[in-house]
Amino acid sequence: MPLALLTLELRIEHSQSLKDRRQVVRSLKDRLRQGFNVSVAELDQVVTWQSATIGIAAISGSRDYLRGQMEELQRAASRMVAELGAELGDSWWDFVE
Repeated sequence: MPLALLTLELRIEHSQSLKDRRQVVRSLKDRLRQGFNVSVAELDQVVTWQSATIGIAAISGSRDYLRGQMEELQRAASRMVAELGAELGDSWWDFVE
């Protein structure tokens, strides 16, 4: 059964504290979980307040379904990140069998 993993690298330029950073990350994670029924986690240690890496995982019996879901997740995450005042630096996804 295929598993798809999506990684998002965020830049949060307006963040001036850990609290600002946490607000953006938590809001994005919650919105993605609710909207797409996927697993979402923060992948990196808090090194700077202005960056974060988010991992998203989904599983399905169909690779085609997962491909479509990952593409839609990338588009939605880009919109959500912009609404939260951050920027999507990079994103990529891959299948794991």
